Amino acid sequence: MASKKPADVASKEKNEYIPSFISKKPFYLEGPDSENDYLEHQRLQTATPDQSKWYDRGKRLGAATKFRKGACENCGAMTHKTKECLSRPRAKGAKWSGKDIQADEVVQDIQLGWDAKRDRWNGYDATEYRAVIQEYEELENLKKSAKSGAADGQPKLIENGDEDEVLEQEEAKYAEESDMGRQQSTATRNLRLREDTAKYLLNLDLESAKYDPKTRSMVDMGAQADQAAALVAEDNFMRASGDAAEFEKASKYAWESQERGDKNKTHLQANPTSGEYFRRKEQQESDAKREAHRRQLLEKYGGEQYLQPNSLKDSTITESERYIEYDESGAIKGAPKAIAKTKYPEDVLINNHTSVWGSWWKNFQWGYACCHSTVKNSYCTGEEGKEAFEQANRIRTGAELEALESRRAIEMPPPQRTATPVGSGKSSTTQNEVEMSGKTEALAKKRTLTEMKGGVSEEELEAYKRSRGMADDPMAHYLGKDELVS
Repeated sequence: MASKKPADVASKEKNEYIPSFISKKPFYLEGPDSENDYLEHQRLQTATPDQSKWYDRGKRLGAATKFRKGACENCGAMTHKTKECLSRPRAKGAKWSGKDIQADEVVQDIQLGWDAKRDRWNGYDATEYRAVIQEYEELENLKKSAKSGAADGQPKLIENGDEDEVLEQEEAKYAEESDMGRQQSTATRNLRLREDTAKYLLNLDLESAKYDPKTRSMVDMGAQADQAAALVAEDNFMRASGDAAEFEKASKYAWESQERGDKNKTHLQANPTSGEYFRRKEQQESDAKREAHRRQLLEKYGGEQYLQPNSLKDSTITESERYIEYDESGAIKGAPKAIAKTKYPEDVLINNHTSVWGSWWKNFQWGYACCHSTVKNSYCTGEEGKEAFEQANRIRTGAELEALESRRAIEMPPPQRTATPVGSGKSSTTQNEVEMSGKTEALAKKRTLTEMKGGVSEEELEAYKRSRGMADDPMAHYLGKDELVS
């Protein structure tokens, strides 16, 4: 339906009461009609005929009878060059042979609008989808024929009259298996009552149990004594004990039997008795095979006496009601994480050492803590090595001399006064002074610890040079003699 455009001059006058967001025309709708009607974009538009235009794929014109100048040298078509030719390269092209000249392709210049360029279904041919439907029907027919002829050993084709009955049976079978499939919807099994408090809201402490929204469960429990941790522990315990564990095993057995396509595949809801019977039967058979294999190994290699129960060993194992929960990695939840070791060998003790090299540090040297040895790969000497190291350290630093001097001072007896007779020529005081002076001279000859640590002074060195005899002096052997040299 075409829009009615006012053709008089008065239509060019704009109404000032119309808002600007209505009267303003978008930039992509500018055209010749806007001169006559400024509200053309607000009126009912006619359908554009270019919406359904598309290229005619594979359409060709009539073929020429002789080669034309400027045509493709390979096939003879005028619509492309030799480098753009998609035909098989000929040994002698159409330019030289003049035979089998191909028809020209139809080159179209289609001007598409804004909507036509963005139409994803523009140019789609609905007849092409018929090939997909036919392929699907052939596959379904082969499946049905294979299933119907499985009992007789030969495939049978399905008649048209029985096709509806087979379809109804397959649909019922598929609907039954969808209840037991692993890909069933999780919307119903995860529903809870609106009155129930969410687990992650029981305790908002950061150190409490953590809630995983993806699996809707609590993981990595921190505080073990709060209400949330207790609730999670109870849920996990109930989920993995008693009949709940047996039901989970039965469900897993039913799933695996259907996925494998076994002859005795079971359905847990349709026939739970059959599923339990076949599951127990398979378990007994596997146990019998395992026991026969174990007996065969014992007969071949022996060692049955080590497998007998030990009453003393069994008595040490006591029952406990302590609840322990493990995480996905196998570690106990809440327990401190063990420090991982490196790939290099650690705690390797050699040469009778009880500690490793580098366990002891002294005077900027590494050593062994068990014997204080600073020589790597040395033999351990134990406590005697520690004593030898301490003694050597005392001698090196002079502590041994200090101890010796203090020991001598303690052992030296005090001077004793002796009574002299009245008629003696020397008094007791003179005798004591002589003894003290002799001891003082003896002590003066010995160097003290301070002098040994401080080194030799210039005065001592000069006195030593004066007192020592010069070996290369020709007059040295005449010293102390009163003989004249002739």
